[in-house]
Amino acid sequence: MRKKVEANDENLEVDIEIHCLHNIIGSGFHLLKKEQGKGGGETMEFSIEKAFEQLDTLTTDVQKTLDLPYLESLAEVLHQVNGGQNEHITDEQKGKIDSLSEQFDNKNVSNEQIRKTIQLALIKGMKGSTQAQHTITPDSVAMFIGYFIQKLMGNTKKFRLFDPASGTGNLLTAVMNQVEADVEGFGSEIDPTLIRLAVESANLQKQTIEFFHQDSLTSLLLEPVDITIGDLPVGYYPDDIQAMKYELKAEEGHSYSHHLFIEQSLTYTKEGGYLLFLIPNFLFTSDQREQLHKFLHKHVHIVSLLQLPLTMFASEKHAKSIFILQKKGENTKAPKQALMAQLPSFKDADKTYNMLRKIDTWFKSEYRE
Repeated sequence: MRKKVEANDENLEVDIEIHCLHNIIGSGFHLLKKEQGKGGGETMEFSIEKAFEQLDTLTTDVQKTLDLPYLESLAEVLHQVNGGQNEHITDEQKGKIDSLSEQFDNKNVSNEQIRKTIQLALIKGMKGSTQAQHTITPDSVAMFIGYFIQKLMGNTKKFRLFDPASGTGNLLTAVMNQVEADVEGFGSEIDPTLIRLAVESANLQKQTIEFFHQDSLTSLLLEPVDITIGDLPVGYYPDDIQAMKYELKAEEGHSYSHHLFIEQSLTYTKEGGYLLFLIPNFLFTSDQREQLHKFLHKHVHIVSLLQLPLTMFASEKHAKSIFILQKKGENTKAPKQALMAQLPSFKDADKTYNMLRKIDTWFKSEYRE
């Protein structure tokens, strides 16, 4: 099934990291300019916190009325805000829905403000969830990925972007809201609640995104794209028969889903296209690392590996990195030297600024901007 039309960190320290990174990166590729009006950012007339309070109160009320989990109730509320109908919604609830819809429709309210409002509700709904896919990619990571895409694509005016593990669509829309190009988005997600949330959120942001409701590791009706992004699902893939179709299948036992997602992403990325993943730091120390090394050497150029600050994670074992690849093609070549770095805490503005200067210098050396 195809439908047309994820994230903020939860504590104050990470909010500070996002604010610092926003200010630093914003000047780097005109993010602040992009965030005026419907393109992105924030205006004085709209309060994300107040809008979230309204959305949260309404979702909780609808949750009681329909006897549904919070996230399903949120999807229903967003559907109503988008103009949907449900006979079980009360007149009082309809009035509150209309009020929220009017706020989102205001021409001075940006895509980013809408995304962040919804994101706060998503974080609440996912808090304490035992399902691994019910997590949100931090906004600070989304900003860095958007920054790199802007650098890699340069003055490209139009390109196609795919997230094979799109979840609620938060990472996908966060990146689309940042880059200064006409972006056609695609996402794939098997969870029915998450993809419904993604569709409703994308529609409210008026983003051009096509979602595939299916197992992302099966065949997709998708032509290869220019850029693939993803917060890779980590764990074992249960469908051994489907996994047998992959080069990165395990020689025995279950295959790693994060390995298969890398291979699947390459299948749907053009030659010369780029892939930007959020990967676990243990990716290259697992028992199937040799197989992965050989696969990557055969199919991609490694552009960069950036370890995220450990302060972003609950423990070192959960730490992740941004892994940037280019799919090999007739006219591609590996960087003279891949960009490898340990990113500083984004709360430290001076160190983060200096790191971005080093990254800019590297890009000028490798890509001759």
